[in-house]
Amino acid sequence: MSSVNFVPQWFKSSFSATNGNCVEVAGLPGKKVAVRDTKNRAGAVLEFSFEDWETLLNTIKAGK
Repeated sequence: MSSVNFVPQWFKSSFSATNGNCVEVAGLPGKKVAVRDTKNRAGAVLEFSFEDWETLLNTIKAGK
């Protein structure tokens, strides 16, 4: 993660499936977003700039 003392506040969408097939998202310092697999919270974390995250979400919403 970006900062040694920073503890991210993870959340998942209210639209998430109850079977655990979802991701969790957390805001990070420096206008970044972290994403992790809910089923593997100790696993890899993807980091996106806020702009890239917004582009990804808009692309998904547009069905592209």
